[in-house]
Amino acid sequence: MEAAKMLLFSPSPTSITSLPLNRATPRRWPHAPLKVVAMAKETSDDAGGGGVAEKAAIIGGLVSTPVIGWSLYTLKTTGCGLPPGPGGSIGALEGVSYLAVVGIVAWSLYTKAKTGSGLPNGPFGLLGAVEGLSYLSLLAILVVFGLQFLEQGSIPGPLPSEQCFG
Repeated sequence: MEAAKMLLFSPSPTSITSLPLNRATPRRWPHAPLKVVAMAKETSDDAGGGGVAEKAAIIGGLVSTPVIGWSLYTLKTTGCGLPPGPGGSIGALEGVSYLAVVGIVAWSLYTKAKTGSGLPNGPFGLLGAVEGLSYLSLLAILVVFGLQFLEQGSIPGPLPSEQCFG
């Protein structure tokens, strides 16, 4: 009840049309209009150059993911990994490729735990693409190795054996 009396006894608001307008003098604002400029700071993650580790991961990841794909296809179809090649070069490339993918995924997980986000995109988004390809390669490794273990009862070792290349 008290609020209703206060509302009834309050003075009536003045309308905007009842205020005098003087159109002869322009209205001046108490301040100049603001110009808003927003620029992001360039951090070391966004820098176009990238570090040596980023460039090595990009090159290593772009080389290792197709090698792993070839290796997994060969393992699934023949039951053996890639042949050793001349001087063991193809087998060595296969082993280093597996290590590179595991290293990139480990680096990504460490960065995710430390910063809350994955690896930076890198130049042209290549490091982000390599990160995604590495996770897909790791998933393919787990699937093919699991199928190999279920079908054959074992996974071929890292060195050429008599069963495969004897």
